[in-house]
Amino acid sequence: MDITIRRARDEELDGIGELTAQVYLGDGLLDFGGSDPYLATLRDARRRAAESELLVAADAASDEVLGAVAFAEYGGAYAELARPGEGEFRMLAVRPESRRRGAAEALVRACLDRGRALGLKRIVISSQRSMTAAHRLYERLGFVRAPERDWAPLAGTDITLWAFTVEL
Repeated sequence: MDITIRRARDEELDGIGELTAQVYLGDGLLDFGGSDPYLATLRDARRRAAESELLVAADAASDEVLGAVAFAEYGGAYAELARPGEGEFRMLAVRPESRRRGAAEALVRACLDRGRALGLKRIVISSQRSMTAAHRLYERLGFVRAPERDWAPLAGTDITLWAFTVEL
């Protein structure tokens, strides 16, 4: 399957939000399930598109959206870890039925390419420690663990997100 990476279109945003929410729910990535407060953020692809670069992986033949990711630079509303000269990507999600076709890798590579085009020196990301398949992809693409940048998104919980970085 050939995949095209492009910016999300306005008419796709609601579907991308639901895709992202359902992937996180279905993969067990929300600590509080359907009542997780992060679910509303995942569904809000309109805000992501307005405040970051929302990229999609689309089937080259049908243009069906297979997955999406938000790319942000330091200082942007969606940059949680990035420092000056860095970018990051968040909310990478690929439809379960579209996995193993290269969509996630294509989206990550697009983020790396975007960082290079902007003259950034590094990309930093957060990941749940249970996301071992994602970690393998990141490591294959040159990311290394950066435990000194691990962080807790919710004060008062034992939820810790792992940080990974790659030099550009």
